[in-house]
Amino acid sequence: MSIEDARTAAGFQTVSTRLAYSNPWTAVREDIIIHPSGKKGLYGIVERGEFVVILPMHADGRVTLIQQFRYPVGERLLELPMGMWETKENVDPVELALGELREETGLRAGEMIHAGTMYQGAGYSNQKGHVFLARNLTRGETELEETEQDITTQDMTLAEFEALIARGELKCMVSLAAFALIRAKGLI
Repeated sequence: MSIEDARTAAGFQTVSTRLAYSNPWTAVREDIIIHPSGKKGLYGIVERGEFVVILPMHADGRVTLIQQFRYPVGERLLELPMGMWETKENVDPVELALGELREETGLRAGEMIHAGTMYQGAGYSNQKGHVFLARNLTRGETELEETEQDITTQDMTLAEFEALIARGELKCMVSLAAFALIRAKGLI
């Protein structure tokens, strides 16, 4: 079932749609809608391509995080490696995960386990993410893009990672959700 068919089945009617903004990574669309209650409304939707988030787990139980400056919040954040490819459409999520892991951390994964999918803000965005656990890791050189030159990596034990979460020092919602999904599935 298409998204529009699902909206119709849920009782919503799209009266009109307008592209408000677009760049290579993000588009913002405004839809005039009629709610199931009959009330007219405006819905702003952020459109983005699919992304991946990867928990790299070393044989000795350590995990690798990245840290980078996030312009919108003005902070350097610790995160799991993640990303999307703006220049390629319909990329296989495993290929994307392997590429992002290599690009940001220099790690090569011999095993990539798909843990599930999630939306990164279903109240305002259509962006869908794929969560992976990467194992059988070997180190190589990073392949950072020009805009990622400030990325650093940190290896830590799983216990140290969980303590970081408990102290509120891991502020990335996507990283937290990915870890919770992987943990809940019993993959670690």
